[in-house]
Amino acid sequence: MTSEQTLVAGRYRLGARIGSGAMGVVWQARDERLHRTVAVKQLLSQPGLSADQAEEARQRAMREGRIAARLAHPNAITVYDVAEHDNEPWLIMEYLPSKSLATALTESEVLAPVEAARIGTQIAAALVAAHAAGIVHRDVKPANVLLGEDGTVKITDFGISRATGDITVTATGMLAGTPAYLAPEVAKGEAPTPAADVFSLGSTLYTAVEGHSPFGLSENTLALLYAVAAGKVTPPRQAGPLTALLMQLLRADPTERPTMTAAKEALAAVAAGKPLPGVAMLNQRTVPAPRPTTMPPVSGTRLDVNPFSEPTPSGPLRQQPPPRNYTPPPPPPRTPPGGVRQPPAPERKKKHDVRSVLLTVLAIVAAALIGILVASVFTKTTPQATGPGPTTTTAPVTTTKSTTAPRPTTTTARPTTTTPPPSTTTAAPGPSAAELEGALRDYYALLPANPQAAWELLTDKARVKSKGFEAFSGFYGDMESVELLNPKADGDKVTAQIKFVTKKGKSSQEPYVYAFAQQDGKLKIDNFTQARNG
Repeated sequence: MTSEQTLVAGRYRLGARIGSGAMGVVWQARDERLHRTVAVKQLLSQPGLSADQAEEARQRAMREGRIAARLAHPNAITVYDVAEHDNEPWLIMEYLPSKSLATALTESEVLAPVEAARIGTQIAAALVAAHAAGIVHRDVKPANVLLGEDGTVKITDFGISRATGDITVTATGMLAGTPAYLAPEVAKGEAPTPAADVFSLGSTLYTAVEGHSPFGLSENTLALLYAVAAGKVTPPRQAGPLTALLMQLLRADPTERPTMTAAKEALAAVAAGKPLPGVAMLNQRTVPAPRPTTMPPVSGTRLDVNPFSEPTPSGPLRQQPPPRNYTPPPPPPRTPPGGVRQPPAPERKKKHDVRSVLLTVLAIVAAALIGILVASVFTKTTPQATGPGPTTTTAPVTTTKSTTAPRPTTTTARPTTTTPPPSTTTAAPGPSAAELEGALRDYYALLPANPQAAWELLTDKARVKSKGFEAFSGFYGDMESVELLNPKADGDKVTAQIKFVTKKGKSSQEPYVYAFAQQDGKLKIDNFTQARNG
């Protein structure tokens, strides 16, 4: 079949071999009837197949042709015909002078996030059309993404695609899809849905910017499948503005991923250097106009939360370096129903002030009593020295008045002397109210789109209280938007209301009190407590 003299179906003359995969070999060929270059896919039959198995393989090829022929999209390879040759089916397809994304990554290892987003936008557009036609690709991966010489990007190989209403011909036990790019639910044996293609697209783009799949490079298929089924993805380190979006596409729960349409819009925004559409909806945080340095008014870039229009938050998918004196507060832990909430700092301060006043009053009274006591003793002693009682009984009264009168005056003066110290203590230099409020605004400007940057603005104490980064990022990963309301500094603390909107549309508003500390030259959140409403 490698000879250029081979004429498939009496019409397509084979040329160079341009690719191969589990389902077959692809050749460049010339259509002798229409005088155009095409790509011809030859189905590879495994040796030792029974007649039934061979027939099943033929049905699969015919099925691929029927499915792919439903698509007419500029970013999907068009299938022209399914021809019979030597009693076997051959797919006749559009030929695109190109190389696969897998080959490109072999040459350059990784792509810039913006370039990966440009490629992803075109692939997502083709998959949107496929899903609209009731088709799930099921094998989106770098090898099936073709990069045209003119910059066009197309997806190919719908050989294991699944179309709504079409029969399933995959043999029992055959793995449909490449393990490293499968969605967790598919790895567990569940039926693939369009959400599975969303995950596979995320895995493909993750590989493009990181140089490896979200689940590593293990050659052990079973170990890789186990990792995929667990759905634990390591956050990318080189994805830049794609980071939050990728984490949304790679959500383990398919219901939390954005739709392919939302993913396409978000990728287009990143490719154009704009804030994610869905992200903006995702992270609709209220950031004061004076602070444009904070991420775009997008709440998070969580795509499937409906981070995009359909989707998810739109936080600032454009990752900007955190502002100076960034003090992102840890995700405020929610107090369970019936749980005891710690009173806000201001109340505790009031109680402290009341105690101080009471102690001062008691000290004054005690001093006065001691003065009277001493005066009484002194008067009683004087009469005994001069003579017996009755005649000198009135003397103590006079003595007591003259002796005790001055003492209360002296005693009352003491509280006045003790009062100043407190003011001296509170006057200790520290961050201003504006700095504290600004630090809190900067922190929430990062959430929920960029939990990693927000995490850096917490002290070790606050991180421990947040129960580690995994719990922290997981908390904000469930949020469509987080909004900071009415931050107000009171002494060395800031009180504020935080409005949370989950990806499932549930909204809540909770009061918190934040304490700050200087660490590594930055103002960071050191503690946070849920306060009482009202």
